[in-house]
Amino acid sequence: MQASNQPAISPYQRIGGDAAIRQLVDLFYELMDELPEAYTARKIHPDDLTGSGNKFFDFLSGWLGGPQRFVEKYGHPILRRRHFPYAIGPEERDQWLMCMKLALEETVADIPLRNDLYGKFVALGEHMRNRGGDIQACGHAGS
Repeated sequence: MQASNQPAISPYQRIGGDAAIRQLVDLFYELMDELPEAYTARKIHPDDLTGSGNKFFDFLSGWLGGPQRFVEKYGHPILRRRHFPYAIGPEERDQWLMCMKLALEETVADIPLRNDLYGKFVALGEHMRNRGGDIQACGHAGS
């Protein structure tokens, strides 16, 4: 097999850059706001989701290999520490993931990419969980 001289394409590029990420984020929060099945996850967010959506867009941009907007504006994400004040148990995690799965299905046509991203979101959702069940201690503080 011959090695490719082509640089690897980031998930940010594969998904379609800023426009696609914005569409994903907007649909995700729209679903969270409208679906009764997402009520428990929704109620830990502020009434106005604009700020949450903008921060999530900034985070996803960098997380997917694009511009590091979140880091430039807010510093290292330290996601678990930032979310620890909010009770995130299995129910909140699962509702968050349900909204993300539906948003991915609607906005990401590339099925292998969609499946890969959903797997990463599952791991991220579990990492954010700080209540209920067997919480695994994380090996590095504040991540």
